[in-house]
Amino acid sequence: MLKGRSVLLIIGGGIAAYKAAELVRLIKKSGGAVRCILTKAGREFVTPLTLSGLSGEKVFEELFSLTDETEMGHIQLSRSADLVVVAPATADLMAKAANGLANDLASTTLLATDKRVLMAPAMNVRMWEHPATQRNLATLKRDGVTFVGPEDGEMACGEYGPGRMAEPVAILAAIGELLGPKGYPMPAPDPLPELAAPGGALAGKHVLITAGPTHEPIDPVRYIANRSSGKQGYALAEAAAAAGARVTLISGPVNLPAPYGVHVVKVETAREMGSAVSDALPADLAIFAAAVADWRTIDEAGQKLKKDGKAIPPLQLTENPDILARVSRLTDGRPALVVGFAAETEKVIEHATAKRARKGCDVIVANDVSPQSGVMGGENNTVHILSDAGVETLPEMSKDKVARALIDRFATLLKTKA
Repeated sequence: MLKGRSVLLIIGGGIAAYKAAELVRLIKKSGGAVRCILTKAGREFVTPLTLSGLSGEKVFEELFSLTDETEMGHIQLSRSADLVVVAPATADLMAKAANGLANDLASTTLLATDKRVLMAPAMNVRMWEHPATQRNLATLKRDGVTFVGPEDGEMACGEYGPGRMAEPVAILAAIGELLGPKGYPMPAPDPLPELAAPGGALAGKHVLITAGPTHEPIDPVRYIANRSSGKQGYALAEAAAAAGARVTLISGPVNLPAPYGVHVVKVETAREMGSAVSDALPADLAIFAAAVADWRTIDEAGQKLKKDGKAIPPLQLTENPDILARVSRLTDGRPALVVGFAAETEKVIEHATAKRARKGCDVIVANDVSPQSGVMGGENNTVHILSDAGVETLPEMSKDKVARALIDRFATLLKTKA
């Protein structure tokens, strides 16, 4: 997952610092290299010896180190890694970074870096909700800093609310998402037990899921797309992970957070999605929930097309690759169970039945996406499951409940093919 990639981990002070040791272990186990900067406050919760033993690298602590700073250590540290991660990101570290303060090694490194920064905040709920912290959060986001968490939960101080640091596996997933152009072509991760829930109906299985729309460029500012929000596909990924699977989610452009414990590969076009699917195989179960654009322009304009009052520029279209049909027809490495989705606006069952036969997949999940249904971008869905057993219609439910019901049925079907 992170082979050949390097992470610089800055560890702030706070009880959540103990999770940093587990994060170091996961980064190393995923094939990445990691070096640590340990703040003075962070040293109260985790030792340099622990971090050095797990990372196999020296731990850096002091800004004015005679050995490190003779070579401008804070500059080298800030530039040598592919990504800078701050976990836990305390209120103090966030404030320093947002306001350009640099009075220790951690804050100086953050100010000197030219690499992307990922922060995992951890603090008391009152500190997180304080207007000053929220101002700093907004400033850091405007500056391009990415955040994972915080999560709601009970804290060491006994209070409950947002402020708990994201779990190490969630931070690892966010790291994997950032360490590639648009998250692609990051390789699919090697199986990690920590990325899958123990037990469950899909324990030990690799589940490949596509979600969201694709954007097919017309020119540098316009594209062909559809109204898919990606919510159903993301819900399926979360449900599959909860069922114990190792999940690879290949996502078109959506505005959704990465599901917990799921490896997300971000793409834009249908051709990128097709390549990412090939890279993610083999899989035991493949669910193609993405609303892939059927067509793209033959030639993408290099400059913005201008409306000059003359003839309307013609758009010559060509078909995109049929990802579902290609995977369904594989003779070598075909997933044991291939599931397609059919988004229809009329004759839902009739059209879905024809699509299943045409594509060669094992199951089609069909739904009505006409404007009056409210499914596209909405929170609820009504689906029909078409398989060799016939048609099963589920009642209208939230997309999360639909996902859990579908994963339960797919796990049962998968067992019959074992």
